[in-house]
Amino acid sequence: MKANKNEPGQDHGIRDLEQCVCKAVTDLLPLYNASGEDKPEGVLNSYPDPRNIVEGLTTLIDAMVPGRMAPGAIADEELGILLVRRLSQAWRLLRPEIEKAIHFRWIGAAAIQDGIEERSDPHEASFNVMRTFYSRLTAVRKLIVEDTKAAYEGDPAALTYAEVQLAYPGLLAIISHRLAHELYALDVPIVPRIMSEWTHSKTGVDINPGAQIGHGFFIDHATGVVIGETCRIGNNVKLYQGVTLGAKSFPLDQRGLPIKHIKRHPTVEDNVVIYANATILGGDTVIGKNSTIGGNVFLMDSVPPDSFVASKHPELHIKTGKEEGE
Repeated sequence: MKANKNEPGQDHGIRDLEQCVCKAVTDLLPLYNASGEDKPEGVLNSYPDPRNIVEGLTTLIDAMVPGRMAPGAIADEELGILLVRRLSQAWRLLRPEIEKAIHFRWIGAAAIQDGIEERSDPHEASFNVMRTFYSRLTAVRKLIVEDTKAAYEGDPAALTYAEVQLAYPGLLAIISHRLAHELYALDVPIVPRIMSEWTHSKTGVDINPGAQIGHGFFIDHATGVVIGETCRIGNNVKLYQGVTLGAKSFPLDQRGLPIKHIKRHPTVEDNVVIYANATILGGDTVIGKNSTIGGNVFLMDSVPPDSFVASKHPELHIKTGKEEGE
């Protein structure tokens, strides 16, 4: 037998629900007003939308490498039309989110304290960003071509360029980073980081959008690679899985907070190879050109050019079947 909706017990349940919800909302609201110092008025309605940012990124990736994100044959005479569609769609998706993000541009505590805070008009600034960003896409495409060639030539298992472009997670991570880095360089907050974290979840490669990476970059096997914000990586560098280019430590300001925009991560010069699970830390650490860093190395000191660095392995003892039976 179904309970009548007007029964006293059910009314009591509804009242209990209303009271609990009202109490929780009353307790929660003050906490949203204390969540940070950088939120503009109406912040809950003005955050950039991660869904649009990711869709904009994947649309741009498909423009840089047609077929990578959206399968289907593309005739040569239709490529221009495809690019017009992809770039127009990406503009429509990203420009409004960049406008929202510009509210959150970091200006530094010292500037605020000195009363020299200036914020440009977000609407106009977003158009300026997109114009400059689109003017850089040709250079990005040229770098991606070299990255693809580096992967094909650096991996004997790669039989075709198509295999590299469509299947290699390392190349996808690099393409995404190249695009996110251009927005980072244009002082766009939040948006590049959302792009890089989507890439992180998709490929297992964590490259901060601030990292500066030269041409011909290859990450073999990819998974577990971490590259910090202030890394500088030269040309024709190859990394294997599990490599970390991280911070050793970072100074704090007078309020005990990390000081922003200082060099915290290593510099890797041209033609360096870093093998699996090596960890290299520190903003003063420089890996000289033409060097090789062996697997599982832990390094916090600079290495001169043309070096080979390897860790001393523990002594191994291998038992044979004959030994076990004796």
